[in-house]
Amino acid sequence: MTTQWIGFWVVAICLFFGMIAFTAAVIGANRFGFAMNRLHSAGIGDTLGVMCIVGGVLGAAGFHADTLKLILIIVFMWFTSPVSSHFLTQIEYYTNPELYRIVGKGAITSEKQRKQMKQKKRSRK
Repeated sequence: MTTQWIGFWVVAICLFFGMIAFTAAVIGANRFGFAMNRLHSAGIGDTLGVMCIVGGVLGAAGFHADTLKLILIIVFMWFTSPVSSHFLTQIEYYTNPELYRIVGKGAITSEKQRKQMKQKKRSRK
């Protein structure tokens, strides 16, 4: 009897965290302004969400013939979601001229580096 309640609560916690992960992914995809941030939010959120939801369903259903199908869903999502996010990020990088100009030459992070770059441009002229 006690093990059934423990199993119930483990399944409930997995499903709850899966819903939280999906909700965070949706909010992040809608609120972030930069396309790469949106892709990162969606990629991480759906991977974690699917793992938690399917893990909860695995715990609730028990282990039988359908368990292999659920495990294959997790494996498939863990391989395809990061790859597709990376591919879409590369498309954004190569097709956005402003982003390619800024990041393609190397990201300048500090004010000191910006001043040095300006001085180098002036000295070349």
